Amino acid sequence: MAKTNISISGDEPIFRALLTPHRSLGRKGLMVLSGVVVAGCMVSGIFFLALGAWPVFGFFGLDIVLMLGALWLNQRAARAHEIVSVSRTRLDIDQIAPSGKAKHHQFNPFGTRFAVSRHSEIGITAMRVLGSGRSVTIGSFLNPDDRESFAAAFGQALATARR
Repeated sequence: MAKTNISISGDEPIFRALLTPHRSLGRKGLMVLSGVVVAGCMVSGIFFLALGAWPVFGFFGLDIVLMLGALWLNQRAARAHEIVSVSRTRLDIDQIAPSGKAKHHQFNPFGTRFAVSRHSEIGITAMRVLGSGRSVTIGSFLNPDDRESFAAAFGQALATARR
């Protein structure tokens, strides 16, 4: 039997998107920011320690711990993502939490509805896929511009799958 690159399967994805939260700082930027803040707090803390105000040094240490903890939580939250895939026979939504726990949702594209909630000033505030008595919110961590572009592309993909 000859092998070809042509696939006749109706399950080929028409649309596939990886949705990730936007983070303004990359790993390198985060390390630089952490280093600058730690150095600044240490220099200021040592100055106050030399003046005899030793409790201030402890508060600078607390500032460092709280700031690094907040940055760690922010980086952890950035691990959340969603994978949305549309084919002629299936609509798959994989939601992965920052902890790594995954939820898989599967719909029939013919029996689903894509609902978008809009605000007159902000734009899209929420996106949901409705079908089979279930509702799944998607892209809740996206910024308004990314929600607009995803909603347009996803809506078009669903329309194509239904033809």
